[in-house]
Amino acid sequence: MRTSFTVKNYDLAATLACGQAFRWREENGAWDGVVEGRWVRLRQTPDGIAAETARDVADWNWLETYLQTRFDLAAALATFPTDAPMTTAAHACRGLRLLRQEPWECLASFICSSNKQIVQIKQIIEHLCQRFGHPLPVGVGARPAWSFPTVERMAAASEAELRACKMGFRAPYLLATAQAIQKGEISLERLYQMPLAEARAELLKFHGVGRKIADCVLLFGYGFPTAFPVDVWVMKALRQLYFPRRHVKLKRLHRFSETHFGPFAGYAQQYLFHYMRTRSGQSDG
Repeated sequence: MRTSFTVKNYDLAATLACGQAFRWREENGAWDGVVEGRWVRLRQTPDGIAAETARDVADWNWLETYLQTRFDLAAALATFPTDAPMTTAAHACRGLRLLRQEPWECLASFICSSNKQIVQIKQIIEHLCQRFGHPLPVGVGARPAWSFPTVERMAAASEAELRACKMGFRAPYLLATAQAIQKGEISLERLYQMPLAEARAELLKFHGVGRKIADCVLLFGYGFPTAFPVDVWVMKALRQLYFPRRHVKLKRLHRFSETHFGPFAGYAQQYLFHYMRTRSGQSDG
């Protein structure tokens, strides 16, 4: 089944490879991945994005939502501060979009991401899906694909089984998180109705979830526009570009990010993140 989305100023490659999602592979100009339990192939076109699935689709809203094709990127960029670092990053990453991912998959993926490069994170998640997901129909010539494991399947796994997926010390964190959700101790659905600070506090209750992982989930999974994850790349960007020759602590960087980057600070964060990685020639980690 095929369709196309007409959208301007959308860099598909930058969006899918910028470290916000980990299930996309590029081959011969096509991007294969899994969204909402469906295998999907995407291609950049002169008018936007062409999409293909292996199953019939009556309503493509799920993919439009994931890709955020209706998001007014120009309006978001207009709110960015006009300082030199932000202007440079926005120009270098033109067309980069934020995806809207399923919260459980987003949370589990970023728990697996701790202290790992992107290529390693992809490997861990592929192992998880192969072992605990189910096979999906795929298009002609595509590699095998699997669904992302459900909360229930993860909660029933053993720590040893998870460690076999090469996630190391992250295994007990993922297991405890899945079990807490299954028991109803924390509701991921309720986070949609909470203010940012309260939603972050809920995510911080999970073992192995710190401020950075929580903000990644709030930004990429729930669409909180001011969530501002600070990882090593963003920390480097803030310190080098905004506080050169000064020793600035993480708490100060958080305060700065909350006031400087405006109502779409999360977008600004991803532009700074991708700019620093590509400038350094390390787009895979």
